[in-house]
Amino acid sequence: MLSARAQRRRSLKALANISWLTARQLEKLGDALTVTRHEKRTIIFSDKSFSERAHILLSGVARITSDNRKGQRTTMIMVAPGLIPVFPKPVTGVTYNFRCEAVTTCQVGTLGLNAFVKICLGIGSAAFKQLATSFLGRWDRVQLRRSNFIGCTLEQRLALTLLDLSESFGVPNPRGGVRLTLSVPHRELAELVGASRPRVTEHLHEFTQKHLISLQNRRLVVDREGLEGFLTVAAQQDRFSGELQ
Repeated sequence: MLSARAQRRRSLKALANISWLTARQLEKLGDALTVTRHEKRTIIFSDKSFSERAHILLSGVARITSDNRKGQRTTMIMVAPGLIPVFPKPVTGVTYNFRCEAVTTCQVGTLGLNAFVKICLGIGSAAFKQLATSFLGRWDRVQLRRSNFIGCTLEQRLALTLLDLSESFGVPNPRGGVRLTLSVPHRELAELVGASRPRVTEHLHEFTQKHLISLQNRRLVVDREGLEGFLTVAAQQDRFSGELQ
């Protein structure tokens, strides 16, 4: 009869997305895991309890859910046994409230992210994350923003795009706000948000009147806190509208 350690190592070997590990690595991983049981319909972990940990679904079926703009919880993906994907980093102006939930009774193994990366790759997690970010960039942020665009008004899409540009190309402005270091013609903004240039110009004028943006030395200055507040109010209105429906 197989020992508990041998059974765990065999179970790990059967998981597709970590089956490439050597027998020695699987043994170390099995010894390092803390295994917990999660009953059906319970929350395994959420983005509210973020920690530098790796989660491995050893048995059962789980799912990752999030809130849409109307505050309704929807299923994003179903998760089979194996390494559970980490949640994307927060995106300014977008709230998803990600959760990993048990669809059936689940067994989940957890360990610190640094220990997991060292066992699998032999390097520290900080070096791994720097390499992954440099090589892959932030495509998760692109996908999150674009998926969120589907349920947004033009005004909201424009606010999200300005926040994104100020995060990537912004520097502190002496008079307050964040000044873009590159020129962004209205035509290019229109392409980014999927609208006509005249409509984008109209909304930019409204943002200027609300003191959410300004023009200084031919460069756009963005009030990030103001735009984030605008998006928060818009999301609350969307959720209230969803509740009425």
